Amino acid sequence: MKHNILQSWDDKWPVIKSTKPLPTGEGVVDQPAFNTIEVDQLFDTVNQASTVAGQSVLYRSLAQPSASLQDINAKQEAIREIQENQAIRDNLENIIANAAEKEHSLYLLLFGEFLSAMATAREDHQIEGYGYRQYRRGIRFMLDLSSYIYSSGKPQSSYLKNIFAKINAFTESRMHSLMAGPVYNTEQGFKTKEERKGSFVPATIFVPHIFKPLLITTVVLSIWLLTQFISYSIPGLSFGGGTMAGILFAPLLLAYFPVVGGFDRDNCIIPLRDEFRQSKELGDALDALGQLDELLSFIKYSEKYGSSMSLPSMNESEHNSIRLTDAKNPVLGFENKAYVGNDFSMEKEKLVFITGPNSGGKTAFCKTVTQIQILAQIGCYVPAQKAILTVADKVLYQAPEISHLDDGEGRFGTELKRTKDIFLAATAKSLIVLDELSEGTTFEEKMESSSNVLDGFYRKGNSTILITHNHQLVDVFLNKGKGVAKQVEFANDQPTYKLVEGISRVSHADRVAKKIGFSKEDIDGYLANSGQ
Repeated sequence: MKHNILQSWDDKWPVIKSTKPLPTGEGVVDQPAFNTIEVDQLFDTVNQASTVAGQSVLYRSLAQPSASLQDINAKQEAIREIQENQAIRDNLENIIANAAEKEHSLYLLLFGEFLSAMATAREDHQIEGYGYRQYRRGIRFMLDLSSYIYSSGKPQSSYLKNIFAKINAFTESRMHSLMAGPVYNTEQGFKTKEERKGSFVPATIFVPHIFKPLLITTVVLSIWLLTQFISYSIPGLSFGGGTMAGILFAPLLLAYFPVVGGFDRDNCIIPLRDEFRQSKELGDALDALGQLDELLSFIKYSEKYGSSMSLPSMNESEHNSIRLTDAKNPVLGFENKAYVGNDFSMEKEKLVFITGPNSGGKTAFCKTVTQIQILAQIGCYVPAQKAILTVADKVLYQAPEISHLDDGEGRFGTELKRTKDIFLAATAKSLIVLDELSEGTTFEEKMESSSNVLDGFYRKGNSTILITHNHQLVDVFLNKGKGVAKQVEFANDQPTYKLVEGISRVSHADRVAKKIGFSKEDIDGYLANSGQ
């Protein structure tokens, strides 16, 4: 069960990227796949959210995509409702704009660092004085959010209804009553007005201002009565009543601010904010705000992308399948109309080989497919004219990895461990990308190990895409009637970034070497210039 974003911040100042992928086998994406697919960069591109809450919810969605078709379809339905109803969109954008301007006040109340009474705040997270202003602004933000949602009408989609319901649930909660006030401070803790009904337990009312008229009036009246008593009790005293009152009032005035302010800060504001921070209803309401911002972020991302975008047609099946028309990379194609799109189908096939020379776009294409799958499973638009996808229970990616000194396995063993983890986690509903297999061993052993691994994935039934230069391995499987072969196209020794049928049997290593200035001719030149 996912925590709301308030819980994910764990009583610390809000961090947008606070959610982590689940361990391998427990979530759609694990940490190695998250890193390889470059989900952080995907977030940076898709993120059009205005609030910290919205950005945090969006990042959580990408780190832990949904595997529920019902949830995905519900978010898509909400997006369509927002786009088709301008009044709803305008209302939500106003709510988000107001929240973006004022949400910092809530975070300052919940997580801010109190300074001494006379210190000056120099950082955004610091609170100067006794915290009255921060308290008032923080609770006002949440009370305004509740009122905006309450007055914004009733949406039709189930997802938006659920979001509104979470904010309305906060409106009906004890935390909302404490924020709205009055707050009664009793020996049994803080009580709302409703909780005080019929109670005879002594209580003081917390007033979030340093100036308390009733207290000041009581003090002044007490001083005046005291001076009157002294004047009558000591007939020969030469001071007038006003002078005597001034003498008594001056030290009390000096003590008033630190005593009253310190008491309210330590006994009311800090304990109350601790209660607010632990409130599930408040956390859910803040989460709901983030969900609204996330939906608007998806819409803005699609409008800014620069070429065809679509909401994928999602379905559920025992076997993962993909059909993409003119698919572009969600990151590299953003605002780049020249980016080359590709069609890709993986429906009946369970194994696709992608071959081609270096720097031809093989890896970029596989990241395109996996990033589109992830975006689809968070309910977002994807850069394709048309996309039909099944919900993947796992999207796992293996990339070449260099061994570490302490793993004791070498490159071959390190990569094989990752392959094993992916294999054990995968089901027929999974999408798996393998970037080369069995590196760090002899060609003969590489052929045998790679064949065993691929055959295992094929028998599991998941969708497997293998990026490889090993055309001999591709031949083996195609001769057995297993899999299809694609290659990245080159024209005049330059990549077109199109994916076409066939097997590439060249690597163009010499072209890459010349490009970076380390071909045979370059090496000979370096040696000649050094006199060797």
